[in-house]
Amino acid sequence: MKKRLYSKIPLAQSIVALCEAKGITNIVISPGSRNAPLIIGFSEHPKMQCYSIVDERCAAFFALGIAQQIQKPVALVCTSGSALLNYYPAISEAFYSDIPLVVLSADRPVERIDIGDGQTIRQKNVFENHILYSANLYSEIVAETKINDPRVNQKQREAQKHNEREINLALNMVIEQKGPVHINVPFYEPLYDKIEFPTITPKNIPVETPCHQFSKELEVEMLLEWSQAKRKMILIGVNSPDSIDQEWIEYFANDPSVLVLTETTSNIHHHSHINCIDQLISTLKDKEFKELQPDILLTIGGMVVSKRIKSFLRQYQPKSHWHINLKKAYDTYFCLTEHIKLEPNVFFSRFFKDKKIKESPYKSFWLFVRNQRRIKHEEYLKKISFTDLKAYEAIFKEIPDKQMIQLSNSSTVRYAQLFTLKPSLKMFCNRGTSGIDGSTSTAIGAALASGGSTTLLTGDLSFFYDSNGLWNSYIPSDFKIIVINNEGGGIFRILPGKEESLNFSTYFETTHNLTAIHLSKMFGFDYHTAHNLEEVNAEIQKIYKNDSTPQLLEIFTPRKENDNTLIDYFKYFI
Repeated sequence: MKKRLYSKIPLAQSIVALCEAKGITNIVISPGSRNAPLIIGFSEHPKMQCYSIVDERCAAFFALGIAQQIQKPVALVCTSGSALLNYYPAISEAFYSDIPLVVLSADRPVERIDIGDGQTIRQKNVFENHILYSANLYSEIVAETKINDPRVNQKQREAQKHNEREINLALNMVIEQKGPVHINVPFYEPLYDKIEFPTITPKNIPVETPCHQFSKELEVEMLLEWSQAKRKMILIGVNSPDSIDQEWIEYFANDPSVLVLTETTSNIHHHSHINCIDQLISTLKDKEFKELQPDILLTIGGMVVSKRIKSFLRQYQPKSHWHINLKKAYDTYFCLTEHIKLEPNVFFSRFFKDKKIKESPYKSFWLFVRNQRRIKHEEYLKKISFTDLKAYEAIFKEIPDKQMIQLSNSSTVRYAQLFTLKPSLKMFCNRGTSGIDGSTSTAIGAALASGGSTTLLTGDLSFFYDSNGLWNSYIPSDFKIIVINNEGGGIFRILPGKEESLNFSTYFETTHNLTAIHLSKMFGFDYHTAHNLEEVNAEIQKIYKNDSTPQLLEIFTPRKENDNTLIDYFKYFI
């Protein structure tokens, strides 16, 4: 059995020991020199699962994908300088999506900053606007001989106490608050020295479990309001699969005064829910909007994709908006009245324990409208030629059950909102900041952590943007990628004010003639193409029959026809 070694630097020992004590054992490392003490400490530890990802931006999204699935903190380790800044896109995503990441950045000692030293930037509080906590540690000089000066020894003890406290505060925060924290770790050279036994045992400050109260007075007030309201709307945004008990899904489904609107990323399914929001409300008139306007809006989960529902609820505001979330409540519709800091199931069990329902025509009327929309949806899809919309229809029909689907942003997640998906599919998308960067890296990290069959469904720009995400040795053999290649940013073609010009195609749409064939070959994927509906159906079946090698299917759609097909889709409901 290999003997475990430790970094000689006590600060590195403290970080590794406290991560272990708090159950943080997934570590994503980007190679470097200044972070050598941390690399030694983590990679030598038998309980740490370490991953090596060269590109720091990809590494951060890879870690985010792991944390998204295991719902526990994942640590990132990088060297000093600009390496750290490449973490920022994923950190901002984690901040707004409540995903726990621990950023461990090696640094130069403070006296080396801004004097012309190489690979040195101002790392202190660099993520200040998008971080739960920034811990700035003191560097240590590890002397070869014992220093007998009591003043020096006292300073070392004080530095150690400061560092232990800051590390504990950061790690406890990431566990309690679910989001990113940053620990900046300055090291003196030498960096590579190892020892057989640790020289320090840092104090582990226990994590505190927050206890949130829901006052009886508020409960009585809200219950009265709920019982009197004839039009209640529940809107569910980004939500983890299986996080809402089926008991409550059925309860709301059976209440005629409650209309439940779900998004693709809500992972909530019921035949009485409105699951394609834009399909329902895109062509409503003022009179119909007023009939849809709820007395009470109850929101669950994270970010909402639909711009139309946001616009509707901002213009036709409910009398009350309650958001149920342990951590935070965004005033997205400018009418938030209550933030209930409880888990949804806990709130429902307490608030709806009597399970009374209110008679109302609200739900039945809007389900009738929804059913009419679904008929028109099917009619339209039968009459159109092959475009993005037709390709997505085929994809969602052919994808087998029990897949985890990682959606890229922009047009991909919006097209997914137009279809009724199989309930067994688990849907994820980086909606915290809604960026196209990092979708591939996140999907690979998530696939690795979940251990289940995973498909990345992505647009061409998002895929090429994050192509370095394929540069690692952790891609599962059954991983699938489906790329919709419409030769550019097709989403911009449906925006108001679009005009056909060289300026538009160059600076907005960003047209290109790239394909994924060479990337597939370089990174060991089997490559497939489709140019029409028949080929899409056939090739999707092929890629899901092969789980021994990662598969990539590139579907080519007509760039100049996609926008008109989608615009006419919504007009068809008039």
